[in-house]
Amino acid sequence: MYVLQRIRKFIKIALIILIVAAVVLGLAVVTVNSYVVNKEKSYIVKAVKGADEDDAKLSSAQKKRLQELDPDCIMVLGCGIVDYNTPTRMLKDRLDVAIALYQQGVAPKILLTGDNGTVSHNEIHVMLTYTKKAGVPEKDIFCDHAGFSTYDSMYRARSIFQVKNMVVVTQSYHMYRSLYIARKLGLSALGVSADQKTYHGQSAREIREVLARNKDFLKCIRKPSSVLGGEAIPITGSGVSSHGE
Repeated sequence: MYVLQRIRKFIKIALIILIVAAVVLGLAVVTVNSYVVNKEKSYIVKAVKGADEDDAKLSSAQKKRLQELDPDCIMVLGCGIVDYNTPTRMLKDRLDVAIALYQQGVAPKILLTGDNGTVSHNEIHVMLTYTKKAGVPEKDIFCDHAGFSTYDSMYRARSIFQVKNMVVVTQSYHMYRSLYIARKLGLSALGVSADQKTYHGQSAREIREVLARNKDFLKCIRKPSSVLGGEAIPITGSGVSSHGE
């Protein structure tokens, strides 16, 4: 009987500890998430909310703020493809916004970064083809084939492409983390969000992003190297050598 009482007591204490630990961890996750969002939201200059070309036009104040940054490039973060020739709707919206910004003279180059880890999943091929078809000169397009994560994309923008200042294009839910990582790695960055529509699966995406913000918050403390390195391809030159086509 005494042994059973000890076991029950031990289980009760263990449960209390687990509950307290779960509460503390939950509070930490919520706190970090709020910190990243609140710290970066003022750096989002514009959210493009419609597919119409006019929606991507900057006001004079917005354009002035972006140009005062003197950006080296407009970075487009990859987010999946439908097939070898077709971007997902989210990626298409990002590309359309980036191309519109380029055409408005916001920056002289576009940096496409995404996952080209396998032959069957070549985000860069799709992004490059789409951008060239829109009329952007090949020399002004740079391709990062090893943007396996948002952190890798930001790290390689600095280390491989020697970017110092840039405009980031992604959706708002992802923008906070993107800008946070960029700033922690020493890049000056402003964001223009491509929020043209409500995307399928967005609720699940928002939940995953909370965890991703916490993961990259910790990663930015350690600042590890990107998965792949490579020779420098300065963003100030021609991007043709980076295409790999």
